[in-house]
Amino acid sequence: MYKKLFIPGPTHVVDEVLEAMAIPMIGHRDSLYSDMHGEVVEKLKKMLYTDNRIYLSTSSSTGMMEGAIRNCVQTKALMTDCGAFSKRWAQIATANGKETEVIKVEMGEAITPEMVDEKLAQGGFDSVFITHNETSTGVTNPLKEIAALVKEKYPDVLVLVDAVSIMSGAEIRVDDWDLDVVLAGTQKAFALPPGLCVIAVSDAAFERSKTTENKGYYFDFVALEGKAVKSQTPATPALSLINALNVQMDRIIKEGVENRFTRHAEMAKYVQDWAKEYFALYVNDEKYLSPTITNIKNTRGISVADLNKELAKRGAMLSNGYGALKEKSFRIAHMGDLQMEDLKWLTGQIEDILEL
Repeated sequence: MYKKLFIPGPTHVVDEVLEAMAIPMIGHRDSLYSDMHGEVVEKLKKMLYTDNRIYLSTSSSTGMMEGAIRNCVQTKALMTDCGAFSKRWAQIATANGKETEVIKVEMGEAITPEMVDEKLAQGGFDSVFITHNETSTGVTNPLKEIAALVKEKYPDVLVLVDAVSIMSGAEIRVDDWDLDVVLAGTQKAFALPPGLCVIAVSDAAFERSKTTENKGYYFDFVALEGKAVKSQTPATPALSLINALNVQMDRIIKEGVENRFTRHAEMAKYVQDWAKEYFALYVNDEKYLSPTITNIKNTRGISVADLNKELAKRGAMLSNGYGALKEKSFRIAHMGDLQMEDLKWLTGQIEDILEL
């Protein structure tokens, strides 16, 4: 039995988008592909409020995170760790022999501009890496404010962003916020199957890449740009996924980019209010609550695994707490093409199962 997914990826994919993947194959050097690629890029630029380069990478987001590090770190990187997924930046950098320092906060807390300022003031950093939305905790870091601080006081430091679980679910003004690299996979708020990564790259990041040694091959920004100017990719792309993304971007634009963000905010508010009524929010400071996923503290001591088993019988699935938070919390995603009625149905099922 198929289940409607209320997990932070992969997310529910509507039939129209799934059907878009069933196109006949075309040559990836054919003008048919270039036309499709170019259309997708222009639509993504509109959603991200940017004139920067947009690359499409047939990879997970983690692959392009590694690419961003290899292209942009020449001296030392400042990493920010506020949960299970944000710590990946430092893990990747270390695996690639890059020098790093890490700002680490307790799970459930946010990274603040003041923390970043204190570290960057020590000098020697050429880049700072931020996870906009920490999927494991439900914290959204104040990206706009952090980036403003960095660019005002440390203009030569690049700002690189993992926007994996928030891009297309909330406003990201790449140019206005002066972000250098912003990336996300398609299997979360984009509501597509996994396997494709979208990345926006600034002039400053591209120029940095041109003078960086040992960048590797697959994720080299210069190589990507060499084909992007022709609306192509250096290696064979995921044609079916890119066509699905093209269709999904049409759907997003038809809904209205701002309307889409508002819908996500309204769904988040509904789940947060429900969580406070029956359980408690994991995040203490509500100004950092995520618009795409809510982490709910298991104050009732329920078996989250058993709840999911019962939900499966009814055609739904939510997420247990991640890692150390397993059974201590559970997460409800409200992203992509989910609607308010879906969330009300889900919470109604939980109330019935638990006899709340």
